[in-house]
Amino acid sequence: MGKCDGRCTLLVICSLQLVAALQRQVFDFLGYQWAPILANFLHIMAVILGMFGTVQFRFRYLIFYAVWLVLWVGWNSFIICFYLEVGNLSQDRDFLMTFNTSLHRSWWMEHGPGCLVTRLLDSHMAPDDHHVITVSGCLLDYQYIEVLSSAIQVLLALFGFVYACYVSKVFQDDEDSFDFIGGFDSYGYQPPQKSSHLQLQPLYT
Repeated sequence: MGKCDGRCTLLVICSLQLVAALQRQVFDFLGYQWAPILANFLHIMAVILGMFGTVQFRFRYLIFYAVWLVLWVGWNSFIICFYLEVGNLSQDRDFLMTFNTSLHRSWWMEHGPGCLVTRLLDSHMAPDDHHVITVSGCLLDYQYIEVLSSAIQVLLALFGFVYACYVSKVFQDDEDSFDFIGGFDSYGYQPPQKSSHLQLQPLYT
């Protein structure tokens, strides 16, 4: 029963990760955030692989999923530091989320809760395919929305890592016990052949 509970819990965590990643992917597409789009795609593939490994009792798939979650925590930690401008990171100078190919920002910058966007039509500061805007009245700035989204990803990844290690350990123990029970086969044990009850013996006269 404990093994089933661990697998079911891991499947629930993977499902939540999948929903959160798909939701994040949509808003990153709307904001042309190419680096997060690529990372989200890889994360979705890894989560699907983890779910498959959980259902099909695949130990190595769970190990791959757990290793990916470590990288995923590192990536989301970087996003948190980027939007909070920790150290030398600057949103006004570094356009890492778009691979420095455009000046687009997070979709939440203009569409956050309560945000009032004003476009400056006469400004000559922006390139031809961009516009200068002023944003005011936001109930929550877009930086904190992105930080909150990454924090949720980190939290889910930590739970997923713990349960992936637990379930993979259970799978490994089951395989070891199965090999022990059926160990005679691995050593080439052959069952004794049936011999005839009637044996011929020489007759002396």
